[in-house]
Amino acid sequence: MKYIVCTWLFMAVQIAVSAQVLTVKDNSGNPVELATVASKSPNEFITTDENGRADISKLKGSKKIEIRSIGYKTVYTNYEELQLMGFDVTMKASTLSMDEIVISATKWELSSSETPTKIVSIPTEEIVLQNPQTAADLLNVSGKVFIQKSQQGGGSPMIRGFATNRLLYTLDGVRMNTAIFRGGNIQNVISLDPFALESTEVFFGPGSVIYGSDAIGGVMSFQTLTPQLSESNEVEVTGNAVVRTSSANNERTGHLDVNVGWNKWAFVSSFSSWDYDHLKQGSDGPDDYLKPYYVQRQDSSDVVITQDDPLLQIPTAYSQINMMQKVRFKPNAQWDIQYGFHLSETSSYGRYDRHNRVRNGTARYAEWDYGPQKWMMNNLTLTHQGLTTMYDKMNVRLAYQKFEESRIDRSLNSDTRTTQTEMVDAYSVNIDLLKNLGEQHTINYGIEYVSNEVESSGFETNISTNSSIASTSRYPAATWESLGVYINEQFKVFDELSLQAGLRYNQFMIDATFDQQFFNFPFNNAKLEEGSLTGSLGAVYRPNDNWVISSNFGTAFRAPNVDDIGKIFDSEPGAITVPNPDLKAEYAYNFDIGVAAKIGEVAKIDLTAYYTLLDNALVRRNFTLNGNDSIIYQGELSQVQAIQNAAQARVYGVQAGIELNLADHFQFTSDINYQQGEEELDDGSTSSSRHAAPLFGTSRLKFNHDKLKLEFYASYQGEISHDDLTVEEQGKDEIYAKDSEGNTYAPSWYTLNLKAMFPVSDKLTVTAGLENITDQRYRPYSSGVSAPGRNFILALRARLN
Repeated sequence: MKYIVCTWLFMAVQIAVSAQVLTVKDNSGNPVELATVASKSPNEFITTDENGRADISKLKGSKKIEIRSIGYKTVYTNYEELQLMGFDVTMKASTLSMDEIVISATKWELSSSETPTKIVSIPTEEIVLQNPQTAADLLNVSGKVFIQKSQQGGGSPMIRGFATNRLLYTLDGVRMNTAIFRGGNIQNVISLDPFALESTEVFFGPGSVIYGSDAIGGVMSFQTLTPQLSESNEVEVTGNAVVRTSSANNERTGHLDVNVGWNKWAFVSSFSSWDYDHLKQGSDGPDDYLKPYYVQRQDSSDVVITQDDPLLQIPTAYSQINMMQKVRFKPNAQWDIQYGFHLSETSSYGRYDRHNRVRNGTARYAEWDYGPQKWMMNNLTLTHQGLTTMYDKMNVRLAYQKFEESRIDRSLNSDTRTTQTEMVDAYSVNIDLLKNLGEQHTINYGIEYVSNEVESSGFETNISTNSSIASTSRYPAATWESLGVYINEQFKVFDELSLQAGLRYNQFMIDATFDQQFFNFPFNNAKLEEGSLTGSLGAVYRPNDNWVISSNFGTAFRAPNVDDIGKIFDSEPGAITVPNPDLKAEYAYNFDIGVAAKIGEVAKIDLTAYYTLLDNALVRRNFTLNGNDSIIYQGELSQVQAIQNAAQARVYGVQAGIELNLADHFQFTSDINYQQGEEELDDGSTSSSRHAAPLFGTSRLKFNHDKLKLEFYASYQGEISHDDLTVEEQGKDEIYAKDSEGNTYAPSWYTLNLKAMFPVSDKLTVTAGLENITDQRYRPYSSGVSAPGRNFILALRARLN
């Protein structure tokens, strides 16, 4: 009898424990991965694993639970109902969704219909179907982010008329922007591995209240794979393996990630390798984009060689590796500790637009390369949840990052190679807290400290004798620091109306020392210390489940960084940018209003209009050095310029989207973006803003039936005439095409594309694509390299479980 009683007690315990594990499936019985299970009271947020499972024991007693996933109708339930259903939920497919869980708005989980700012999530299934080669291409999948490239190993996002150091990048909640993020186009986003990303969000508009400096045009938030714990007493091993090739650049890509999970410990390891040959452009387009030659060193001489294939863009080849190791320890329901190590390194790669420059009727440069771009991050995150006086949830993030980049150039027939190398050690501490003051009232607040230590060196090498001497560095030795505190409040006035308000105070400091060896600067040091106050106020009105109306007013700032005050570089032919330590922060004032409406299960329309004023803008203008407006730099008389607080800039535009359910299994979606920007010039006149992209968008016809997914889509960009180019862009022959009068301009273009995905089995999926079907020769606005011509893509993805 004692044995029987013990057995029954044991079985009862097992049933009680297993009953805490929720399983989420679709109508076909397939698991729904990364579905979000959320509750306000208790305040919990859980995601399902690859098998659609999630431990919801912490939700016991909850009166309202929301289960969401992109592509499915939201399930509203409670813990008691889930018990009656045996903790087994089936989600119905729905391509039209008015809300989803987002994190970038407040750093905490929040329904997109409750935030007044526009936030777009890029669905994982769409990423797998589109097969983006880099994280920059991944952002382009959204249809709302414009990507510029100066070389194949690049990708500089433009959002709402802003780019580079006026946009913020975060990875796993850690700020990636450094003190040397420049105003010119940057390619740091390619350091991220698109295969190792769990979710990607784009926050549009000012985000300084939550994120501090640089978040003027938007925030790009990337979350890497979270180590998954086992939901049973057995160790669980899962993973993915991917191989891919594409024809336009003879791509050879491989990826592997493996997750090993126990009850309290979990590990996820990821490795990716890319190898790209020179990129081939299309056959139908402007001849101005052709550079049918390249320079090669032969027998101690530079030889200009005519290419056999003029469509090849030489040099554009490069390779890259990424590694990630994450460890998770969850000793109990209150604590969750995660450590992540990330490493990325590229080969050297040619900056193609510089190789396009011509002098005296021939190539200007024999070499102009970026050296290996290296990035490493160690990140420790401690999450605690418990009903305390100060918070219900707390995140503490400690991070150390190391960045290294370099520039290597040599003029044609010159024996002198110039190399400049920059390294940044970036330290950051973030403490973010969330407190519920009832179901209708929530505050989140926190503190952030960031420190960047910049080292920069330069040297010249005689390639004939292999001897080197010190040369000008790009930056001074410097420290950049930022300390900020913020508070953000969400309050639901009644069920249909919610308000959100936030405030942040930020102090930033720069201490830089200038080397007088090569330039006689009228200063030896630069020390800046200044405070910035920013805020936001927004409202969301939702009269019913089919309408969302939102508006938001927000301010943002960008503190001067080391690139602004201390840079020395040749910005364009005949110009040299020199340091200017007398700078202040620039401020943005933004207002936007958005409307989203759903018409049954037939259509959804989304429209957002915005206006941004940038005051005290940091822009490059003519300058003097020791009373001289021109100096000799690298053997050429060059106009002296410097970054200055010298202008106002205005950007306004509209983002529009539509989703239509057509016949069975067919859907049509379209995103279009219109923006106009202008900035003041020295003489008081105005010029177009450089980073306000032309009209662009993507329209997609989708077919989804059973296991097969097909997508036929068109991507397109409008024209920018010569007169509408910003003044500093008009003279860049190496980038733009020529109109009938011989003036530079950015032509309009379109591409037609086809993608397909078919799971051969529950373990193996085949993805294929044909991009740029009509083989157009085109360049996205402001790009120095042409996009791929007709491009065949094939990828195999295997699940390892």
